[in-house]
Amino acid sequence: MEKENKTKALIYILVCIGLWALIPVVSRLGQQSLDNYQFLFWSSLLSFFALAASCLVTKKFKNFKNYTGHNLWSALGLGFLGCFLYYLLLYFGYARARGLEVLVIQYTWPIFIVLFSIIFLKEKIKNQNIIAIILGFLVVLLVLTKGEFNQIYLGNLAVDLVVLLAALVFGLFSVLSKKINLEPYSATTIFFISATIFSFFSMIIFSHFVFPAKNSWLLILVNGIFINGFSYVLWLKGLSYAKTSFIAPLLFLTPILAAVLIVIFFHEALLPVYFLGLILVLTAGLISK
Repeated sequence: MEKENKTKALIYILVCIGLWALIPVVSRLGQQSLDNYQFLFWSSLLSFFALAASCLVTKKFKNFKNYTGHNLWSALGLGFLGCFLYYLLLYFGYARARGLEVLVIQYTWPIFIVLFSIIFLKEKIKNQNIIAIILGFLVVLLVLTKGEFNQIYLGNLAVDLVVLLAALVFGLFSVLSKKINLEPYSATTIFFISATIFSFFSMIIFSHFVFPAKNSWLLILVNGIFINGFSYVLWLKGLSYAKTSFIAPLLFLTPILAAVLIVIFFHEALLPVYFLGLILVLTAGLISK
């Protein structure tokens, strides 16, 4: 990690939060004419082109010369986790369940960051970390039962579990990213080389190749270049300047912003159980600091 600078970390993470708050709206609108495999492929491809161009403009291509075989394979593996598998599972969720329901479960991933930081980064566990983890899993239980603890709603159970797996994957990706110490622009470019390759083959195997319609391109461009692409550069830069225990609580601002956008764009009812879930994940983030 670079020398700790909480001000810089705060700037990078807040911009990242603003971009990630757009994920539910953009992913749902983008999948009106494309399925999750197709939307992910085109978004990943554009992310790769945008980041490769940024490496060229900022003269970061020279950093690739410093990559060892281990670094390259590590970056490709991280790309599979955080830029392919995470979004594949997440887009699946937003295409098949209520946006607010998916959102609440999705934002258990900062809690997974705390958990995996203890395991992989040997960060000391505190009582508030334990409480935050418990609250995070209580949120999942709330959503799965819709607040009626004597039953689980099987209609969305599979989708909810897929989104929970996505949260776990991104938490793991974020923590492992801190262990490789690579320059963000070049590393993120490799991440999206990996995501483009894996998303292409998943599209061919589980769906089919399709060229996006004209009305889909704006969403793909926004998603590919900004929400997916450059947000990862900001995320890695933020991680490099502060401990995960400082960053994780900030991330709980994202579901609040995203929930507002979901209600505005899709007129979803903010059920009391979802509202309570958002309060709990926010509380979990604040006390885990």
